[in-house]
Amino acid sequence: QAQLVESGGGLVQSGGSLRLSCEASGNIFSRYGRMWYRQAPGREREYVASIARGGATRYADAVKGRFIISRKYNENTVYLQMNSLKPEDTAVYFCGAETGGGTYWGRGTQVTVSS
Repeated sequence: QAQLVESGGGLVQSGGSLRLSCEASGNIFSRYGRMWYRQAPGREREYVASIARGGATRYADAVKGRFIISRKYNENTVYLQMNSLKPEDTAVYFCGAETGGGTYWGRGTQVTVSS
């Protein structure tokens, strides 16, 4: 069964770092890019970063220069390295993939940044 599973969230102080992982099961995901979104309480889900199949990366302005998205093809895993974290980065972070058969999402991992 094709699915995405996020991990690596937790509680960190402002200025700290976390690395999120998005592990994919099912060969379908190796042919597509991956993306990270986040959703804070009471807010819409918002785009964070994405990496294309060929490796090109994009970032939301709010995280540019602080977050890095990367991919290990042999592990079919995508990472989100988050540095210089701020309280406004607190949210549930979701990994997603747009495939020919639709968009897949993981269940999310909670990131909490204390001031």
